[in-house]
Amino acid sequence: MKKIFPLLVIGFLASSCKKEFLELTPPDSYSPGNFYKTEAQMRQAVNAAYTPLRSLLDNDYFTGESRGGNTHYEYNAGNRGTAFVQRESITDFTDDPTNAYTNAVYFHCYSSISKANTVIERIADADIAQAGKNALEGEAKFLRAWNYFRLVRYFGGVPLYLKEVKVADDAFLPRASVEQVYAQIIADAQDAITKLAVPAKFPQSGTATKGAATMLLAEVYATQKKWAEAEALLITLPAMGYQLLPNYADVFSTANKNSRESIFEVQYMQGLQAGQQSTFIYQFLPRSTNTSLVTGVATNNTGTGGWNTPSADLMNSYEAGDKRKEASIGIAEGTYNSSKVFAISANKSSVNYLPAAGKVGVPYIKKYLNPHTDPNNTNDNWPVYRYADAVLLLAEAQNEQGKTAAAMTNVNLIRTRAGLTGLSGLAQADLRTRIAQERRIELAFENHRWFDLLRTGNATATMSAYGAKLKITNTYLGADTYQVNNNRLLFPIPQSEREINPDLTQNPGYF
Repeated sequence: MKKIFPLLVIGFLASSCKKEFLELTPPDSYSPGNFYKTEAQMRQAVNAAYTPLRSLLDNDYFTGESRGGNTHYEYNAGNRGTAFVQRESITDFTDDPTNAYTNAVYFHCYSSISKANTVIERIADADIAQAGKNALEGEAKFLRAWNYFRLVRYFGGVPLYLKEVKVADDAFLPRASVEQVYAQIIADAQDAITKLAVPAKFPQSGTATKGAATMLLAEVYATQKKWAEAEALLITLPAMGYQLLPNYADVFSTANKNSRESIFEVQYMQGLQAGQQSTFIYQFLPRSTNTSLVTGVATNNTGTGGWNTPSADLMNSYEAGDKRKEASIGIAEGTYNSSKVFAISANKSSVNYLPAAGKVGVPYIKKYLNPHTDPNNTNDNWPVYRYADAVLLLAEAQNEQGKTAAAMTNVNLIRTRAGLTGLSGLAQADLRTRIAQERRIELAFENHRWFDLLRTGNATATMSAYGAKLKITNTYLGADTYQVNNNRLLFPIPQSEREINPDLTQNPGYF
């Protein structure tokens, strides 16, 4: 009976209680088996794929902006902690595979891709009208393509995850080739263009649209030097309702979020919703015990500030009379104490700035300064694609095809708004240089600079020269900094990923 009794008990439980205890998808709770069924549920799933973009942007300005010389950091000799040194090393070209901040870019991109894959795989079985399915799948395809486009430019060939990971074997893939990754990006972006609609109205809802997918694919083609294909896409954007706002500064006002100039921006919302607010201005100001003279809110940002400070090289690149300098950069004036904490005594214009006697002027990014009431809780979205970006990319595509006159006309749309005189009579090579300069100024602090240097083939020479000049005045920069070679055009694959996945090879020049 000792052997029979357990079997009897098991049989009884199996026959009488299986509905209560063995139901794998109980109707009164959500699980993967019963959740992805309705349009509301799939909308939640798509929204989840957008969420990692906020976390990505907390690290992306190190890799996309500081790496390209538009910004630098406030050096604090008294704090050599890992968090400081690792962030500085991205700017200085001394980062390695254990860097938490380059690794975070990798991980957040894959987090969004993973969530997009779930939507793409499960949308077919959802009880949703076809138009609704198209919109949701199109957004997911856009997000997957956008994240892979970032990954392939930052890291080279990466593992190509295209389905929901359900078993361990699905989680450990080798690196795909750069060509394979680009082929998938193009396929996803093309599908997104087909499935997504143009903006129904302005201001937009903030979700990806046909315009966003069109801009993404155009940038991909420009990166591949497929100039005619890029031009064909970019010229379709005005008919979708996009246009330049008359005043450059208005583009970045929180009153104009998702405006006609916005093609795609990452959404933030101030308030009590944890993780939905932005904090950029507090990261970009010098470290101070009281930021109120700039932000209007008294708070201590000594633990978060001092990053992404506009570089002297960029500030000296503005032409006299360029309205974009005043709109993009402010000056916090004050004094440092012995601990490198800044006491702000005035908020000044960056135009023709001269410090008051005994004071220091520290530039900060003004684009993300808007009225708010709570510290570290702002309402600023992050612009990913703007129509001005599209206009300048169109000019680049036209110029590379020898359509220099048409290209100059488009560049002058941007210059006129900035209060500058138009260009005329330039040859193709000269206009190429001017377009690169216009992109640097127009899109400053929007994380385009490093990618533009890569696309134009100027990263190595530009950053080597910039670093050599910087090391003359910044004696804390060692001989190992700004040793920019072809290996440094890619970031390393995270070491933690290689430790759990032996199929992942490392990029050349890293160990």
